[in-house]
Amino acid sequence: MFRKILIANRGEIALRVICACKELGIRTVAIYSEADRHSLHVRFADEAICIGPPRSTESYLNVPAVISAAEIANVDAIHPGYGLLSENANFAEVCRASNIKFIGPPPEVTRLMGEKEKARQAMRRARVPILPGSDGVLQNEDDALEWARTIGFPVILKASAGGGGRGMRVIRSADELPGLFQAAHTEAANAFGNGDLYMEKFIEQPRHIEFQVLADEHGNVTSLGERECSIQRRHQKLIEEAPSLQVTPKLREEIGKTLKRCLTSIGYQNAGTVEFLMDEEGKLHFIEMNTRIQVEHPVTEAVTGLDLVKAQLRIADGETLESIVPEPLPIVGHSIECRINAEHPEKFTPSAGRITAFNVPGGHGVRVDTAQYSEGIVPPYYDSLIAKLIVHGKDRAEAIARMERALEMFVVEGIHTTIPLHRRILQDPEFRNGKFDTKFMERFFEREKARREELAVHN
Repeated sequence: MFRKILIANRGEIALRVICACKELGIRTVAIYSEADRHSLHVRFADEAICIGPPRSTESYLNVPAVISAAEIANVDAIHPGYGLLSENANFAEVCRASNIKFIGPPPEVTRLMGEKEKARQAMRRARVPILPGSDGVLQNEDDALEWARTIGFPVILKASAGGGGRGMRVIRSADELPGLFQAAHTEAANAFGNGDLYMEKFIEQPRHIEFQVLADEHGNVTSLGERECSIQRRHQKLIEEAPSLQVTPKLREEIGKTLKRCLTSIGYQNAGTVEFLMDEEGKLHFIEMNTRIQVEHPVTEAVTGLDLVKAQLRIADGETLESIVPEPLPIVGHSIECRINAEHPEKFTPSAGRITAFNVPGGHGVRVDTAQYSEGIVPPYYDSLIAKLIVHGKDRAEAIARMERALEMFVVEGIHTTIPLHRRILQDPEFRNGKFDTKFMERFFEREKARREELAVHN
């Protein structure tokens, strides 16, 4: 096993990797910006190196600074966590050139999956179901209009080089296309440095289903089942569950076999997540692959009993899946994760500042992944996620009940968080009945607005 690794990340995921390393007897090196000097990942790592000013472009995204820290600390490997440099193929190549193991897939595979249209073509060749769409990157507005008429409106434009809702536009008629094409192109170019777009058929009320995979360095691939990620706002996930109520054992097995065939053919290694949209008929269609550990990986850990970060480390050290993943893999009970963000729960504006009180819930079946603490500072420079609340129950009803009481006992003062919003979502009849899709939050806010207006009339 590795002697020492550097964690090229911050916050809860950096602390999560430190925990896995401690249990495997691996020494850890934290990197941090000046804003994170008093962060818990700095405190609990065996060594810590400051790599720059608060802004991520000058610290966590500064590849020369990260590599310099790794060389100074004389580490064997780098774990990138999620976000930041985790899907940066150039960074993985620099690690390779520096004789430092990158804990993730090879840079060639990361690059292939990172360019969304190339990923679609690779999946199509492997007979993974994908949505009807353009055959490659769109050349211009005229090319886009021709494809839209071939596919049939409505269609959706997507950025080839990125995700998260940026560079994405739904087009319902030919008249809308020129303006929306230019808007998507400009947004994609600004966000990713690449304005290339591709087109897919737009599903009006899809569910967002993703499959967790692991692949060793000996050609073996396995699927660990799916997660339901349909509760999202502006393409940002709020709540995730495992397993999905809509995926049957037969469909789970079929998709697992298909992904094994596809990912073996492209030489995939380490952890990854393959994302699908499920249409109204219950059919899955590939949309993209994330070549890293996901924010929501704990719900898969809860229902399988596996430690996915340890699995990443063991795979990178050369172990085979046979020694890591039991066969057959059990899926036990139901798990739910709520992302707790430092945001105003109504306005969704960031809420940085000092945390004056911080009490995390506990008890049977409750887990909190966080790097925050009372009197800690939430800086304004980074992602607003401050904690992940994960519960596990014998079934979905118990998991919901457990999440409700855990949210009630989760105390964060001094800043705004999304905890009140999560509590309201869990009370919603559509959510409780499992009858939702990616448009759930739009309907949820409409229902809340209608209730407020009705109360105002009666008062």
